[in-house]
Amino acid sequence: MKDRFSFIALEEAKQFLESLDKKSRKKVMYNVWKTKSINDKELFKPVQGEIWEFRTLYNKKYIRIFAFWDKADNQNTLVAATHGIYKTTSKILKSDIERAERIRKEYYHSKNK
Repeated sequence: MKDRFSFIALEEAKQFLESLDKKSRKKVMYNVWKTKSINDKELFKPVQGEIWEFRTLYNKKYIRIFAFWDKADNQNTLVAATHGIYKTTSKILKSDIERAERIRKEYYHSKNK
């Protein structure tokens, strides 16, 4: 089965993933891998505008990795992770969406240079 997209973690997302304990990181990456081949709205869903989130519940902790689609290349679809958080409230903070959007804009700015 062909993957629906390729995945990259931008710098802030890498730092967040590296800060997780090994088992939590493994679970998050398993969920990313799983969403590459199947459409599971519990694991990967739109948040607002261009921003999406990978959702993981592990060891009673909610982990969110924010991301966006880069479909500029018609051959390959890429999902770029911007940053991650431990989710402590039922609502996503506006500041997290704004942060993801800022990183998305920086990504496209540096890509288009």
